[in-house]
Amino acid sequence: MKKIVLTGAAGRLGTILRGPLSQLCDTLVSSDIVESLKDLRPNETYIRADLADKAAIMALLEGADMVVHFGSIVDEAPFEELLGPNFIGAYNIWEAAHQNGLKRVVYASSIHAVGMYPKNECIGLDAPHRPDTFYGLAKCFAEDLGRMYWEKRGLEAVCMRILSCAPVGNARALGSWLSDGDLVHLVERAIDTPVTGFSIIYGVSANDRCPVDNSKASFLGYRPKDNAEQFADRILAEAGP
Repeated sequence: MKKIVLTGAAGRLGTILRGPLSQLCDTLVSSDIVESLKDLRPNETYIRADLADKAAIMALLEGADMVVHFGSIVDEAPFEELLGPNFIGAYNIWEAAHQNGLKRVVYASSIHAVGMYPKNECIGLDAPHRPDTFYGLAKCFAEDLGRMYWEKRGLEAVCMRILSCAPVGNARALGSWLSDGDLVHLVERAIDTPVTGFSIIYGVSANDRCPVDNSKASFLGYRPKDNAEQFADRILAEAGP
């Protein structure tokens, strides 16, 4: 590809993705609201842009093939704080992608879009939205937005419902962990799969205790390799009964 845009490039997950994404395209444009990024790759440029600024996002996506949208407030907050970056920002990304003729939006959704299902209930990709927070509600909004832009305007989207991409530090993470390596693999498959239409996939490693079912998204080619069970003895000993 000629150009990929990465939003949220200054965040932890964005930082992990910058190197691998730079190898998939001629030009990687990384974006966030910080003043600058360190250690830019030879084919990487940085553009500061506020997701809530439609004109800025329109210019950011000009000439791009795809956008990997990881930019947002990344945890629960009052609705008024989330409205700009997480709700309006999602609309600006999809509308700018449509107007600039992009092929696909690769979106960092979240398990919080379906976070109110019981912990002992394994859910698939067809589970109706059941958000647990305003943050999760924003993910539901963006997923529905992505479906609408696909069905009405032909803009593809892969919405990756990430469970927990962080070091395993508690018993919940034994099922929800997404390793850094599996994150990169997931994003690569979301980009290089020839045809995706509108797709949802859970971002989770191959954990023995995984609480979700990705079988209906197997065509994306995501085959995680890591398993949080390697941490189980230590985590459960620390957690107690």
